[in-house]
Amino acid sequence: MDEALYQPFPIPTRARAHIWRHAPATRRPRHFHAEPELNLVTGGSASFAMGEKLFPVVRGDLLWWPPGQDHVLVDASDDFDLFVIGVTADFSMRVLADTPDVACVGPIHIRLPTPALAEIEAICLARGSASDVPAIERRVGDLWRQAHALRRAAEAMHVVTRRTMASLYQQPELGRSDIARLVRAYPTEISRYFHSDMGMTLSAFRSRLRLLRFIQAVGGGAPSLLAAALGAGFGSYSQCHRIFQRTFACTPRSFFETSLRDQMQNAFAPWGTDS
Repeated sequence: MDEALYQPFPIPTRARAHIWRHAPATRRPRHFHAEPELNLVTGGSASFAMGEKLFPVVRGDLLWWPPGQDHVLVDASDDFDLFVIGVTADFSMRVLADTPDVACVGPIHIRLPTPALAEIEAICLARGSASDVPAIERRVGDLWRQAHALRRAAEAMHVVTRRTMASLYQQPELGRSDIARLVRAYPTEISRYFHSDMGMTLSAFRSRLRLLRFIQAVGGGAPSLLAAALGAGFGSYSQCHRIFQRTFACTPRSFFETSLRDQMQNAFAPWGTDS
């Protein structure tokens, strides 16, 4: 598995949601972010990688990338077509207020019924003014609500993984033994089912969530890197520094005080280049 970059989902307006149509020239390398994301395949075929898992997709497939989960498009047919839908975490929680657990506990990959595909594709294709923020949010909110209702009705991941993810999104500082007590499972069961469902280890996922909180805290004006690290759930700044450098190949200070952050966030990997 290649290393994953931190690349926030690009929402170019004041809206809290956006729909992109895939273009090969703007293909992203393997990456992860704090914003939840849906991918709708509307033509052709392709393969995606998620952690250590690789799976094929065709027209009608809906993919879900939860916050902190790395993902990358690894190959595609000439006629491949894809819509990428992303929202802020707060917007997702507001839209899914009646079923707040669905965003993080449903299956990653489902096949849509033909009528549902036609309806969601029509929402993606609808044109509107980029400056009409309320209209954009209504449009994406309708799509978001419908897509997650379909996920909820589909076969879900293992119940232990669902409970583990729900616990981690609330408290990423939890250790495996703490999670085991909360979800009423053996620690070894948690690790096994999580790795099978998510394609990565529980420890790596916990680190991702804490790193996302750390980056958000520093960007939000935390009084110090130490305060941001402790607030993100790290036991110490040295632990945060070590995991940050291992993940991003740079120190936190270099990331925040030089151009490295922009370089990482704006990296592309079009077809024909190394990802």
